[in-house]
Amino acid sequence: MTRYGPMYGPDITFLGVERCDVNDPATFAGADVVIIGAPFDGGTSHRPGARFGPMALRQACYLPHDGSRPSLAMRVDALRDLRVLDAGDVECFSGDVDTALAAIEDAVHRIAVSGAIPMVLGGDHTVALPDARGTARAHEPGRTSMIHFDAHADTGDIAFGHLYGHGQPMRRLIESGAIRGDRFLQIGLRGYWPEPETLSWMAEQNMRSYEMTEIVHRGLEECLTEAFAIALDECDQIYLSVDIDVCDPGHAPGTGTPEPGGLSSRQLLDAVRRICYELPLAGMEVVEVAPPYDHAEITALLGNRVILEALSAMARRRKDLADGRSWDPRQPLLDDR
Repeated sequence: MTRYGPMYGPDITFLGVERCDVNDPATFAGADVVIIGAPFDGGTSHRPGARFGPMALRQACYLPHDGSRPSLAMRVDALRDLRVLDAGDVECFSGDVDTALAAIEDAVHRIAVSGAIPMVLGGDHTVALPDARGTARAHEPGRTSMIHFDAHADTGDIAFGHLYGHGQPMRRLIESGAIRGDRFLQIGLRGYWPEPETLSWMAEQNMRSYEMTEIVHRGLEECLTEAFAIALDECDQIYLSVDIDVCDPGHAPGTGTPEPGGLSSRQLLDAVRRICYELPLAGMEVVEVAPPYDHAEITALLGNRVILEALSAMARRRKDLADGRSWDPRQPLLDDR
């Protein structure tokens, strides 16, 4: 069939992993993770360009694209120890938000019901709505929690006369019932938005937001440990949403709405490692990488490593569970596991 992906660059897979077709479940039967691109940036309120994010995330690496990436820290090769496939990009016309979001949700749901973990490459954060909803629909209602890394709460109501945009997906997710507000954990918030009315709505939903001042005061590790306990209370799995602008613009300049004072790239990678090793992951996305504003591929390289860190931690978790062992991902792995 004609593939839409090459519209935004060469038709390659993530670091050379095998390809599959999201419309043909037989091609990803038995997969552990299916990577899929959501090149939609029609919901941006400031700088567009995240439609080019999926291609940048797939190729941002100085090593051969050979479908292999041994992790120095975790002693696994996630691209080989797990069955990781790439389904290419969902067809997304950024001028038609309803059609694009429906197509993304359908694709993500197909992956999730197969038993594989959908790994979505965005796109602006509008795609969190179909990504998380498509994933949650594959599980028992009300049993999927959300851990959301972002500078912004993304809980706005109506912007520019529309319900859908990259500042509103988390409100739409909670309103849809896909994710419970009281099992919605936000990490890294800062800056000068949202306004008091939106903050009041968030409080009514019992959302838990860790603003950067709290993270600096208490420490990221303590905040994460607390968030994990909330996320697993009455829930069986988590969906992980990583907006690259959670990092300070010095670490991630290539994004649509940069906000000073965020996490370092090291903090984000360590946090993702902990989440994907310690918690049962149902799905994940990396969004808001906008190559037109990147410098020396700093942001794309970070996003690529966020994905690899997640995959490596999942591979390490699987191996240790099979062997009846455990490891604290905040410590070095000292044996030959």
